[in-house]
Amino acid sequence: MSRRLKRERRAVAGKRRMGGTPWHRRHRRLLVGVVGVLVVVLGTASGYAYYLNSQLDNVGRVDTQLKEKDRPDPDRGRALNILLLGSDKGKEQPGARDTTLAEDAAASRWPAGKYRSDTLMIAHITSDRRKVYLVSIPRDTFTDIHDQTGAVRSKQKINDAFSEYGPDGAISTVENLTNLRMRHLAIIDWDGFESLSSAVGGVPVFIPRAFYDPKQEVQWQAGQQTLKGKKALAYVRTRYGLVRGDFDRIARQQNFLRSLMKKMLARDTLSNPIKLTRTLTAVTKNLTVDADWDPGDMRALALSLRGVRSDDVTFLTAPVAGTELDPTYGDVVVLDQAKCAELFDALRNDRMDAYLRKYPDDRLADERQIG
Repeated sequence: MSRRLKRERRAVAGKRRMGGTPWHRRHRRLLVGVVGVLVVVLGTASGYAYYLNSQLDNVGRVDTQLKEKDRPDPDRGRALNILLLGSDKGKEQPGARDTTLAEDAAASRWPAGKYRSDTLMIAHITSDRRKVYLVSIPRDTFTDIHDQTGAVRSKQKINDAFSEYGPDGAISTVENLTNLRMRHLAIIDWDGFESLSSAVGGVPVFIPRAFYDPKQEVQWQAGQQTLKGKKALAYVRTRYGLVRGDFDRIARQQNFLRSLMKKMLARDTLSNPIKLTRTLTAVTKNLTVDADWDPGDMRALALSLRGVRSDDVTFLTAPVAGTELDPTYGDVVVLDQAKCAELFDALRNDRMDAYLRKYPDDRLADERQIG
């Protein structure tokens, strides 16, 4: 037998052992996004196992101390609800040493006001692991704020829960608002989008009109653009200069994640070891999860999601009735209580398809319609 024929037979046998196709083809449809990023981090072939395990060990972790009796009943079946918070690194406080989010969460006293979380999303993963729904809650939503013990402390904008009472306060506030159990918590440092967007070679977005953001001093030009680094971070943070303010910012954040998802699933990312390594490093470096979400559970979730494609991820926002001017807190968002009850019930019972058949316009619009 010729050497060439032997090499060909060994190659065929190797493919059979690996499931018939190279790893980058088998996994090119893995879910990316916020929770979906973890799927790409975890769902690659065994050749990256050691590296991936070491990266997962670098993910920050925070302990959550909420009492079970004070929380909603866990979701039935295998559906998962995960609370996603977009946060900054925290501003240094006078006289205090520089500490990490994990250190602050473990301390006896949370540093109120140090961190901001202007982005809150519920990631709902269906029990059959075929679809993912990302539901944004506007940062100015006016609601009861619960502290780390679950007690009501005030009524104000929902982003105050994390700032004042930390991860437990944010979880408790969202759970009491929605009556949904948050199985896990993931906190994304928005500054990480600088390195993440650069790692994938830039994220394409469409900007329908030119406008100026006076807060960040950025002039946005109309048309198709590829954003990375500081410009990508500015895109997801822009609020001033947009027609609908924070509502448009939510849409831009979701649109950016949608585009990032497609870019990370592109063959030139998954098949390029250097680009993939940079991407995984950018993700894990800027991610903090609850201490109960161990690497083994993350890997198991990733494998269960390996059939999910970007088209199987739906973005939407909690229904809003309107805005009001509060004498203490300024402009606040008032949720549509009746419609929100339908949405949260659909999440609780894993029936989001039925909800969106009734309210198809709740889906994130086409990118050409997003400020």
